Amino acid sequence: MIKVSETAKQKLRALMAEDGFKIDNDFVRVGVKSGGCSGLSYDLNFDKNHEEKDKVFEDNGVKIVVNKSSFLYLVGTTLEYSGGLNGKGFVFNNPNAQRTCGCGESFSL
Repeated sequence: MIKVSETAKQKLRALMAEDGFKIDNDFVRVGVKSGGCSGLSYDLNFDKNHEEKDKVFEDNGVKIVVNKSSFLYLVGTTLEYSGGLNGKGFVFNNPNAQRTCGCGESFSL
């Protein structure tokens, strides 16, 4: 399960609308890919469909899909949005990550 904070939900709603997606019908696709200074990096996109092997969740009114290979890396993660002076963007608070890079966009287990 992946949780979505209220601030992340509001930002996702705005970004999805800009890209022609609707938060009530469409999905936020969250995944993990190789790369980044810590070895793995997060991937976040919008999608109108989900694949048969995807895990599908809903939290705080946001439908989330995760591919099967990324699921174990993301269990228990909370997606948040930070709009402070030190940088804007989505933040993945991942309890599975043992090490993260300075920018918070990559991690290792």
